[in-house]
Amino acid sequence: MTEAAAPARQPEPTEFLQIWSESFSQVVGQITGSPVPCVIQAEAPADLPPADESDLWAVVTSSGALRGEMSLRLAAAVVLRLAQVFMSEPATPEAQPTPDHRDAVVELLRQVSGIVSTSAKGRWGEVQLRVELAPAAPSWPSAGTFWLRAGEEGTTGMVLEFGLSAALVAELRAEKAEAAQAEAGKAEAAQAGLGSSASVAAGDSEPGTGTLDLLLDVQLAVTMRFGARKLLLREVLDLSPGAVVELDRRVQEPVDLLLDGKLVARGEVVVIDGNYGLRITDVSLLGPG
Repeated sequence: MTEAAAPARQPEPTEFLQIWSESFSQVVGQITGSPVPCVIQAEAPADLPPADESDLWAVVTSSGALRGEMSLRLAAAVVLRLAQVFMSEPATPEAQPTPDHRDAVVELLRQVSGIVSTSAKGRWGEVQLRVELAPAAPSWPSAGTFWLRAGEEGTTGMVLEFGLSAALVAELRAEKAEAAQAEAGKAEAAQAGLGSSASVAAGDSEPGTGTLDLLLDVQLAVTMRFGARKLLLREVLDLSPGAVVELDRRVQEPVDLLLDGKLVARGEVVVIDGNYGLRITDVSLLGPG
């Protein structure tokens, strides 16, 4: 299975991230019993420690009205501080975070995501968020990176790094573009003296090319699928180096090209300068995967 993606471009999903900021502030504030100011930053903070193997990585998978993924990176010091707050432990900055501390932080993030889902419902509709601990940085490329600062800058503050997948950015940009198109239609209709009701209808029923133009530069990750197979849990546990898993597709059958899990094309595998490639033989516009 291989993935291809163009270089990332910074999006502007500020409203969605602001909900995360407010929800994080609410949860931590309820635990500590005092307000915790939080702010979203588009530039990396100067006091952000460099990434290393002690960082905690979590992946938030969004489904429903908003589909895509978001990664969270927390430095070991932030993990320790949050876990001690969440577990009502005394503050000991010199300690090292344990697996229990990491599990506690993931549980805290799940509580935050629950509030985010509730808050997002009025804006986008039903949004389901699943938070899972990840062993390392996600394999999918980030289409935008942001930072949430909780507390004041310096040793007492905490910084969480957010990375948004291209699929989630596309969803947020599409919604934003539709809103902008509707507003533009209202303004044009008002200038023409058509009244507010007519302008709303024009904005809804006559979408121009502006929405599409805003989406054409979104970077998306695509995946080649050679086949699949269902395994029993005992079969998965029995896997070892040298084991062979037979897929449900013959060598001469076409390979699927997936975008966000949806089938968009099929073709035959080729090798280009030592890399796998796909020669398209059939195109299916976002059909079922």
